[in-house]
Amino acid sequence: MSDPAAASTAGATRAKTGTPESETVRPQASLGPPGLRHPESMIAASSATGHAKPEGPQSARYVAKLAVAALGVVFGDIGTSPLYSMRVCFQGHGLAIGRESVLGILSLIFWSLTLIVAVKYVFYVLRADNKGEGGILSLMALASSAVKGSRLRPFIVACGVFGAALLYGDGAITPAISVLSAVEGLEVAAPHLQPFVIPITLVILIALFWIQKRGTASVGAVFGPITVVWFASLAVLGAYRLMSNLSVLAALSPTYAVKFLISQGAIGITVLGAVFLVVTGGEALYADLGHFGRRPIQLGWFAVVFPALLLNYFGQGALLLSEPDAVENPFFRMAPSWALYPLVALSTAATVIASQALITGVFSLTRQATMLGFLPRIEVKHTSAHEQGQIYVPSMNWLLMLATVSLVLSFKNSDALAAAYGIAVTLTMVITTILAGMYARRGWGWGLGRVIGLTALLLMPETVFLIANLSKFLDGGFVPIAIGVGLFVLMTTWRRGREILSRRFQEDLLPLTDFFDLLRVEIPARVPGTAVFMTAARDGTPPALLRNFMHNRVLHQHIVLLTVRTTETARVAEADRFEVEHLDHGFARITGRYGFMEQPDAPALLERAGLVSSVEHTTFFLGRENLISSEHPGMARWRIRVFSALTRNAQPANKFFNIPSDRVMEIGAQIEL
Repeated sequence: MSDPAAASTAGATRAKTGTPESETVRPQASLGPPGLRHPESMIAASSATGHAKPEGPQSARYVAKLAVAALGVVFGDIGTSPLYSMRVCFQGHGLAIGRESVLGILSLIFWSLTLIVAVKYVFYVLRADNKGEGGILSLMALASSAVKGSRLRPFIVACGVFGAALLYGDGAITPAISVLSAVEGLEVAAPHLQPFVIPITLVILIALFWIQKRGTASVGAVFGPITVVWFASLAVLGAYRLMSNLSVLAALSPTYAVKFLISQGAIGITVLGAVFLVVTGGEALYADLGHFGRRPIQLGWFAVVFPALLLNYFGQGALLLSEPDAVENPFFRMAPSWALYPLVALSTAATVIASQALITGVFSLTRQATMLGFLPRIEVKHTSAHEQGQIYVPSMNWLLMLATVSLVLSFKNSDALAAAYGIAVTLTMVITTILAGMYARRGWGWGLGRVIGLTALLLMPETVFLIANLSKFLDGGFVPIAIGVGLFVLMTTWRRGREILSRRFQEDLLPLTDFFDLLRVEIPARVPGTAVFMTAARDGTPPALLRNFMHNRVLHQHIVLLTVRTTETARVAEADRFEVEHLDHGFARITGRYGFMEQPDAPALLERAGLVSSVEHTTFFLGRENLISSEHPGMARWRIRVFSALTRNAQPANKFFNIPSDRVMEIGAQIEL
């Protein structure tokens, strides 16, 4: 898949110039950011932990070390759900606290975690790795590659883009509800502090977003240990309360879940929307696959996270049976009075870590969307000289902060925020199940019956959860949907606009053979140095080259036509990084390839290919388009205005491709859409 976000990254075909060409040159080794291999042979660094990426088989000790580090990054979101999930299940639904209702909800929680997280993500979806990377855009790339030439491809791309857009809504709500629910513990420890809950929450959130520009390496080292203490506390508190009433373990039977839904009727369906909160964060297991690999995530889930969550939820259930009035905040009421303040501090630290992991995930998602051509070029800063995964996206950081702060000020408490939480995540999970089924059928070659059976098994509970969450639409559920739909429109508008722009360029493109014929008739002056023209098409003359020649009748001694392509894989193999073709008249054509998790570096690419000796003696010619609406536009005029605004505010091409600004010459053109 090409990247239409940059003028030089559209898909290209071999030029048929008819001019003599030397044998294509392939590199023996690649340049650019070091590629990360399959997680079974080399584990990628976490953007939050900065772990090294050793080659070769993983020792049990190293897998265990990565599993500990993954606790904060991968499981931070789902690990903080006990703060509010059980409380929300009972409050606001008119549900009486009794043995049947408590056991029914516990049974729903257990089987939700088992089916959606353990079966779907841990055993099934984690297998769909894209050169070691995970996440919905990676899955979309895998599935769309597996159905090339099929009518399903546009549907798959649309599903993947919409799922990614919905995750931005999740990214705004998760820090708000997590941190707010932790700080609300002060109301239990000291009721007179209730007026300070929102101000304290806002200070913590603003500080969290403010430190993003410094990178995560400095705080990443303590993520794992703090989260280990957090999950240990969940387990200890749960076991402490569970020992007083072991009868709640009967909820492990699915019959209690079925009886609850049948007896409660419509109320049971609305309660399911609250039960779903226990699995929010499950999608992070797949999204962070490239950070740690499958084995450490599986180990962390089954050895630590799953047992700790179950103990805590069942402990809260036992507490409610003995103290029904604890429903106002069952999590903090589990703790003895002397432990309340330390628990508030620990839970706040845990929610900050969970929010940090999600913010980092949004940064990574933004880079993927940009490289795949669904967002305009956006400034990405690398905060580490050693780990490419540690990035900072300023514009997205501040937009996310404004959205999160606005949500806290609007909803004012975690119970209200819970109403807005769930719909976007459920839709994303449904989309993931559908895409995974398509990839299992075409990519893994599974039989149709096997794919349909597993997909139906997973879609059944997720569809029920989706229906339950839709009941919360008017109570705040519209917020993440609105964010997701808005971003989906922006992403598809950008994609469509770049496709139209590319087609307009192709219509007016002069074949390179005709340009060479022109050089034989109107012999230009040749000046020393190298000129690099970035171009999206390999079978024509770059417009900037033609305009420069027609106006100045001058060419550099060496001309390089550079095309950068983004592939549907996360990273490109070392030997496939670039191809070089030498043409007539001192021309050379180079095609560079980057995965959607890599950052292009044009000067380094050219130097590695031996086409330039130093960037100081090289001039890069870039095109700058002025977009105007034609009489017969290829898309609605309002979308053209949106596309034009996105184009004007996109990061300059020279920064995106790491080209020094003093080596750039821009040539403008008016393009009708």
